[in-house]
Amino acid sequence: MGKDKLKRFAEIDTFSNVLQLDAGKEFKGQWNTGYFKNTNPVVLELACGKGEYTVNMAVMFPEKNFIGIDYKGNRIWRGAKTALEDDVSNVAFLRIQIETILDYFLPGEVDEIWITFPDPQPQVSREKKRLTSPRFLDKYKQLLKPGGFINLKTDNDGFHLYTSEKIIETGLNLHIKTEDLYHSEYADEVLSIKTYYEKKYLKENKNINYLKFSFD
Repeated sequence: MGKDKLKRFAEIDTFSNVLQLDAGKEFKGQWNTGYFKNTNPVVLELACGKGEYTVNMAVMFPEKNFIGIDYKGNRIWRGAKTALEDDVSNVAFLRIQIETILDYFLPGEVDEIWITFPDPQPQVSREKKRLTSPRFLDKYKQLLKPGGFINLKTDNDGFHLYTSEKIIETGLNLHIKTEDLYHSEYADEVLSIKTYYEKKYLKENKNINYLKFSFD
C-alpha cells in the first residue's frame, strides 16, 4: 500500500464524520436523532467513492441527512475531508461492505438511495456482486420507507440494461429511464452533479445512463 493511502487511512480515523465497521452499528435505528441530532430524512449514496454526490447533495439540501457508504477508506477520505473543511454538518461516511448494510439500518429507516457509477461487475459469475442484483434489491426494499426512490447513474450500458431488466422482472415501478442523461429533459441540478469518474467518461464522449425506480 502506498504512503498516501496509509496516510489517508490514518487520517480518517481522526475524522468525526467517518464511522468505520462496527462503530456505525450503534446508530442503527437512530441515525437522524442519534447521529445527526434531528428528525430529517436519511439519504444514502452506495459505493460513494470520493463522496462527490454525498457532499454536493448535502450542500443543496440542508434539510436532509446524507450518508456515503464505501469500503475503500482512501476514497472516503476525500469527501469526508471536504465536508469537514466546508463545515457541512449534515453528511457522514460509513466504511463498511455494502453486503452488511442491514446490520446498520433498521427497516424503513432510509428515505432515498443513490448508486453512482458502481463497479458493473460485468462477468456473469459476479452477478451477485452487482448492486442492483436481486439480493441487493431485497436489502433496499427493507431499508427504504414506502415511496422511497432508488437512483442509478452509470456509464455502463450493459449494467443499465441489466438493471432495467431486473426492474421489470421483479415488478418494480420505473419512474425515469434514459440512456443519455445530458441530452434528456431530466438533467436537473442534482443529476448534473459529476463525480470524478463521470467527468472522465464525459471527456471520452461516453453517454450517461440514469434510472429512477421504487418498490411501491
